[in-house]
Amino acid sequence: MKEKFMKFIDKHNEIWKFIKFSFTGASTSVLELGVFMLLQYIVFKSLNEVPVTDNAVMSFLGIEYKGYLYSYAISATIGYAAAYIMNRKLTFKADANPVLSTIIYAVMVVCTIAFNTWFGAFLGTVIKNNGWDNVFVEMLTKVIVMTVPTIWTYPLNRFVIHRKKKTTEK
Repeated sequence: MKEKFMKFIDKHNEIWKFIKFSFTGASTSVLELGVFMLLQYIVFKSLNEVPVTDNAVMSFLGIEYKGYLYSYAISATIGYAAAYIMNRKLTFKADANPVLSTIIYAVMVVCTIAFNTWFGAFLGTVIKNNGWDNVFVEMLTKVIVMTVPTIWTYPLNRFVIHRKKKTTEK
């Protein structure tokens, strides 16, 4: 059985990397979701109705409540930090320059967290303003917000950030 599995991995290496990336993503998403719930329903609960005042950028982006803003930003940061470590060590077994990889990853993550924070806080505002703010809807929204960035994070992680050095055989 192990031999068949190893043959599958060798034959379908890219599929196997995507499976590992997805597993890592699911694992770190559970962490991110747990942190989000802790922040949203305990730490920042009192801020879920406190408006972000006098901020033209937040107003333009459709973000109205501090609790949603903070919960999304902090939980996404923790989730992406854990994903970086797991993907570098386990998924891609990268050996490219770790400093350069970390810098590129940080840029990707800053952009992704900005997107996640905007998208999540925007949807949180829509949910709150329509009276749909309940645990089920908010958790479903968080899962959707966490899933969308896979469109760009897998290709960037696989082909840019977590590369393996090219080796030449003699």
